[in-house]
Order: sequence, then structure tokens, then C-alpha cells
Amino acid sequence: MHKFFVARDSFTVNSVKILGEDVKHMYRVLRLEPGDKISINDCMGKEYIGEIIDINKTEVNVKLIEEIDLNNESSLSVNLYQGLPKSSKMDLIVQKATELGVNKITPIITDRVVVKSELGEFRKTDRWRRIALEACKQSKRSLIPQVEIPIEFEELLVQLKGIDLIVVPYENEEGKGIKAMMKEIRHRDIKSAAVIIGPEGGFEVEEIKKLKALGAHIITLGPRILRTETAGFVAISILMYELGDMGGLNQ
Repeated sequence: MHKFFVARDSFTVNSVKILGEDVKHMYRVLRLEPGDKISINDCMGKEYIGEIIDINKTEVNVKLIEEIDLNNESSLSVNLYQGLPKSSKMDLIVQKATELGVNKITPIITDRVVVKSELGEFRKTDRWRRIALEACKQSKRSLIPQVEIPIEFEELLVQLKGIDLIVVPYENEEGKGIKAMMKEIRHRDIKSAAVIIGPEGGFEVEEIKKLKALGAHIITLGPRILRTETAGFVAISILMYELGDMGGLNQ
């Protein structure tokens, strides 16, 4: 069943009207017809089964059949802070991080990030949000992650206050890995985590010192150096397995 995210203000008591880009996809690509059933999310976590009543090139009218009890979100809230990479790598990062279940994605501008045009990077945020939305549809997410505009490293330090667990994979860390970190935190109730990934050139030593002063766990992901677009996926996956819902529920 195809899934669509529709803003709450498009809902009435028993129906919803779909406008915009989704209409083109439903009408021309999926070739949906009256009578077809679809899944609808109100962008606030509520899921519905709907039946298409009328469909044309400009709008789709749907009758709501039932609200369903469905929550595909992890109990672990993960924020990804990603050192702004070159080229279009952030597109892939947003897509895969959304599939893995992160709640928020924030690009960070560190000392080794080269920003050709700050205005250009801010404009990319709209594209990243569209990518997150499409990834939500594909992965059957219940909530769309927030994709924020890029922030400076000092703002990152402010945002980290109050987060239960801060994890920073660092290529120059040799001793402590995630296994050791899990032993340290096994008696803590971890509800929120931040994964902080450096850009292609990595973090400066002073940046690592500032993160460590906040209580961040500076860890290694193993003997092989991972690309910036790979390191976040690995760290998020392990955290979701250890503390979230990846791998299924405990029996």
C-alpha cells in the first residue's frame, strides 16, 4: 500500500485533500484510481487508511476509513550532527539516516569544512527536507525527521546540553570503542543520543577537546578509516541495535 504524508490542515473529519507534487506522482506515475486504498500520515505521527474517491491532475480526494495504531519510531531519539561534506554527499546521508530512524539531522560547519557559499548551503536545506520526506515514505516512518540549516561548531556545543548520550567517532582514537562505551553506560536510562561526525578532513584536536569536556564519548569504529558518509551510518546502526529497536524486540 502506497504511503503519503499530508499536512494536518488538509484534513477534515472524514476526508483529506491531497495537493502538490504527490498528485502528479499518484496520477501519472502510480496511476491510482478511485477505490484504491492508500496509507496517509498527518505529519504528526497519526496513521490512517484511506480510499481514493476522486483523482485528477490537480488534486486527490480521499475518504478516511480508519485510524490505525502504527508507530514505526524507535524509543531512542537520535540526532545526527554531520560535518558538512563536499559535493552531494549530504543527499545520501539524509536519505540513509532517515531510513535508519534518526529524529533530527543538522549539518555542522567545523574548522575543516570549506563552505563555498553559505547562502548556497542554506538553499540546499529544502532539497534535503524533500529527500527526508521521500525516504520516510519508502521506509514507512511514522514521523519525518527535522532537517536543520547548517550551524557553526559553537552552536553545536550549546545544542548538546541535555542529551543523554553523545557519541563522537574519531579516526585518531585507538583504545575505546562502542563495546567499551556500552559497558560504561549500561546502568543509565538512555532516551536521547547525539552522533557527531566530522567532515572529510576530520575534527581538529581542539574541537575534540571541547566535545570531551561536555562528556562526549570519543570512540573508534575500528581499525579501518571510514568515509564521512559511512561513519554516521555505522554509529547510528549500532546505537539503534544496542539501545533502540533495530534487530527486533527482546523476547
